[in-house]
Amino acid sequence: MDRYRVLVIGGYGFFGRRLVEGLARQEGLHVTVAGRSSAQAEALVAELGPQALARLASVELDAMADSLPRLLLQLRPDLVIHTSGPFQGQDYRVALACVSAGAHYVDLADGRDFVQGIGALDASAKDAGVLVTSGASSVPALSSAVVDRLARGMREVAFIDIGISPGNKTERGLSTVAGILSYCGKPIPPSGGREVFGWSGAYRHRYPAPVGSRLLSPCDVPDLALLPGRYAGQPAVRFGAGLELPFLHHGMNLMAWLVRIGLVDDWSAYANLLKRAADLFKTWGSDAGAMHVSVIGTDDQGAAVQRHWALVATDGDGPYVPTLAASALARKLATGTLRTAGALPCMGLLSLEDFAEEAQGLKISMAGVAG
Repeated sequence: MDRYRVLVIGGYGFFGRRLVEGLARQEGLHVTVAGRSSAQAEALVAELGPQALARLASVELDAMADSLPRLLLQLRPDLVIHTSGPFQGQDYRVALACVSAGAHYVDLADGRDFVQGIGALDASAKDAGVLVTSGASSVPALSSAVVDRLARGMREVAFIDIGISPGNKTERGLSTVAGILSYCGKPIPPSGGREVFGWSGAYRHRYPAPVGSRLLSPCDVPDLALLPGRYAGQPAVRFGAGLELPFLHHGMNLMAWLVRIGLVDDWSAYANLLKRAADLFKTWGSDAGAMHVSVIGTDDQGAAVQRHWALVATDGDGPYVPTLAASALARKLATGTLRTAGALPCMGLLSLEDFAEEAQGLKISMAGVAG
């Protein structure tokens, strides 16, 4: 029986490696680790190969090179998963190359404009009979799956609150840092008509133990643009992210203020330096992170309803959360249980049960689902 061929671009990177670890546990897959360093790709295959249920291979590949369409035709993947961020500022050349090669395309983007704009490829993807989906990550894939569940039975949704706070000891990738810094101090979609700037201001949210109370500040994610039109009532949406150590979090607030008064244009230009500075404190804090979603609305009788959900990741397993959606999509596409064609943000394609299945074996727990 032919194995389902999955090509992971950036497969030895921060999120790519964790995704490949998950895919390697799926029987019936042929997973190719792709990136600009053949040595790093080969090293990961050698490390994971002995215990893998999937067949693993490696290839040298530059996703931004003009040779990508030709190489995809040679490799003939059934599915390409693009993990090489940051996606803020990227174009759709990888997705277009996949459509031309007749391969499904999935990415882990969390850039609002990038994810929101993927629908421009819808006609081409449908003509090719392939799925092109962007945002197979914590947002909007997981967050929207949670809101879909919590909003069941609600006549209208008035407010959606989402937040993520990683543990300080948890590893952080450079592309993630650059993506976060790109909107620090910049205007983001307003919540309830109020002007909002990235990382400006702070509020607290209490997560289940062992995480506890964390500071959060506004961040720019696809959910701010995509969720209001998805539910009756055009709900206001708030998204916050936080750093576990208060002095680092308030440092981000200060950096946002410096952008707003015009002293700094774009902190992402200093991502490498700022990451190294933050890493000086990696032994402080904990390796426990969390995510929450709260939905407020009305039921069929007009009574107010509040529902809450939380995810807690310990033992440094938080960075696996953004890979669960792509792993679940690979499983569903390989088994033929997902047959959608077209281009769309990654919403409505996965259930919470899909995420729970991919999280098995990891120190990740989810609780509080209602509806």
